[in-house]
Amino acid sequence: MKIVIAPDSFKESLSAPEVALAIERGVKRAIPQATIVRVPMADGGEGTVEAILGATAGERQTHTVLDALGRPIDASWALLPEGTAVIEMACAAGLEHIAPHERDPLRATSYGVGQLIQYALDAGAQHIVLGLGGSATNDAGAGMLEALGLRFLDSNNETLARGGLALAQLARLDASKLDPRLANIRVTIASDVNNPLCGSKGASAIFGPQKGATPAQVQTLDAALDHFADLCAQTVGRDMRDAPGSGAAGGLGFAAHAWLRTTFKPGAEVVAEIGGLSSAMEGADLVITGEGRMDAQTLLGKTPMGVALFAKRAGIPVIAIAGSLGDGYQALYEAGIHAAFSLASGPCTLAEACQRAPTLLEDRAQDIMRVWLASRLGTNTRTI
Repeated sequence: MKIVIAPDSFKESLSAPEVALAIERGVKRAIPQATIVRVPMADGGEGTVEAILGATAGERQTHTVLDALGRPIDASWALLPEGTAVIEMACAAGLEHIAPHERDPLRATSYGVGQLIQYALDAGAQHIVLGLGGSATNDAGAGMLEALGLRFLDSNNETLARGGLALAQLARLDASKLDPRLANIRVTIASDVNNPLCGSKGASAIFGPQKGATPAQVQTLDAALDHFADLCAQTVGRDMRDAPGSGAAGGLGFAAHAWLRTTFKPGAEVVAEIGGLSSAMEGADLVITGEGRMDAQTLLGKTPMGVALFAKRAGIPVIAIAGSLGDGYQALYEAGIHAAFSLASGPCTLAEACQRAPTLLEDRAQDIMRVWLASRLGTNTRTI
């Protein structure tokens, strides 16, 4: 029996490679002779670099860059043998690095993401996969572009301060010092967010509040980003504010669309392609996936649905394990996941579940596989 294990991370608990290992141990308890293939997964957000490193022969690269508040932070990215760099923007400018009382969407910057891109270019990367998600920023990627050489000038020809609020004072963009290597690099945006940059479904309105923006600040930021988009359109000759994914990561997707040679793809699909999920599924009898929480929102491009789409094409059943199952998770059954199970075996706090996650995953995987094997053997389970 061949089983593919392709989970996302369990946030604040285990990385995707750690989740896959725990599930494998549980499967092996029930079926020691099973052939296991682990393909750690992610959707472009937090944990993408770890998933890629766990599924490939990529090398971890770590550099000190600026976080969303301009403080030094060590951020890692992956360099793959074929010259692809996988950069997770949240490693540099992620909300997880900013304490709740420090969050400032008006001034947060994506500058550190541009620094990581510079390091990837220095390493000879020809293709950059830019995972978007979990950002603390709302600057439409202006900080990233500044790190890459674009100058942001006000009406006095002075350099703007960083952050989305300052973009309201933008008078001119100077691209004369933009890194020339960007003209020859391919960039793939990996994200499960396809929102536009501005408006009621844009970066500020939908994601600004979770970064600390008040209703008034949302309006201010939306207007500033709209102004920035106007000047970008005048400078580059195309208006990308409504391109799919432009609103991702505080609008960083917009900057990539407008200034880089960019392709937008669902994050789970990108990670699956890099990790070789399709080839791993060849000849498989079952796929096990999962993430920390599954509910109706999982249908909107989250990792388990990406895995289920690949499995459906291959005609392989999918079982999911989640830390918790929320409202509407049953809708997943109509979308390619055959069964879903929560992690906890009894009442416990979130902290307890996170602490015990490896053991709980092993136990649940073993339970699932015993039922799976029983269904294949009928009532005779003596060979388990």
